[in-house]
Amino acid sequence: MHPISYFQAVILGLTQGVAEPFPISSLGHGVVLPRLAGWHIHQNDKFFLTFLVATHLATALVLLALFLSDWVRIVKGLWRSLGVREIRAEDTDARLGWLLVAGTIPVGIIGLVLETPLRKLFASPVTAAVFLVVNGVALLVFERLRRRPPRPGDYLGDADARIAKLSWRQAIAVGTSQAAALVPGISRSGFSMGGGLLVGLSNEDAARYGFLLATPVIFAAAALKLPELFGKEGNGVRGPALVAGLCAAVTTFLAVKFLLRYFQSNRLTPFGAYCIGFGAACLLVFALGG
Repeated sequence: MHPISYFQAVILGLTQGVAEPFPISSLGHGVVLPRLAGWHIHQNDKFFLTFLVATHLATALVLLALFLSDWVRIVKGLWRSLGVREIRAEDTDARLGWLLVAGTIPVGIIGLVLETPLRKLFASPVTAAVFLVVNGVALLVFERLRRRPPRPGDYLGDADARIAKLSWRQAIAVGTSQAAALVPGISRSGFSMGGGLLVGLSNEDAARYGFLLATPVIFAAAALKLPELFGKEGNGVRGPALVAGLCAAVTTFLAVKFLLRYFQSNRLTPFGAYCIGFGAACLLVFALGG
């Protein structure tokens, strides 16, 4: 008997694929959903953590595929800059590449050090619901404090050139903000997009930069734990994990495509309202014994 049924795998995979790119916390939904559905799954169960590797890897692979041409240019830019031992002013790809490196290293270090203790400390359905509300409030605050309002045609032109104008301090700050997502209920994409708004990016550019930042972080985190999926920890969950990964891949693709269009003219506000409403509803259900 599988510790996670194929039906549960489909639901969790579809949810992961939507909630990871959407600024609504995939980890928070992964913690509260089993409790709401009455499933005997806890976020810190070893088999569940192993199961999540497949869904996160699927998300990372889709993000890589969607932005593959961008990553090819960025890697070539990094290589050029290493060859000439400088980042030339006209080399947008090289500068963007090093900004991504600068933004990824801090969150990678924080994740390695704090991921396990933070998830163990906060991975209860009640605390995840509380932090979903906190995430929603944060999204509204990001929109309120954004450096500049949306303007018609913000998405036109070279987005990478606009992102590459960020300072090193801004790039590191936006990248490091992803570490907040180690707490279930806080969204990686939400905080990276919010950080982008605070340093002056448009919604669409902030979303694009957030997806580029998230790709190596999610991929590295999943790859580090991939041996667990194929080791004894994966016994009984590999089949459901494969199904969940395929479901997550489909919904990740659709979600990213939708969001890149959506943020051409829209804000984070609806997602903030959703997180507050959903988190509060979960708290009410849990308080009533659900």
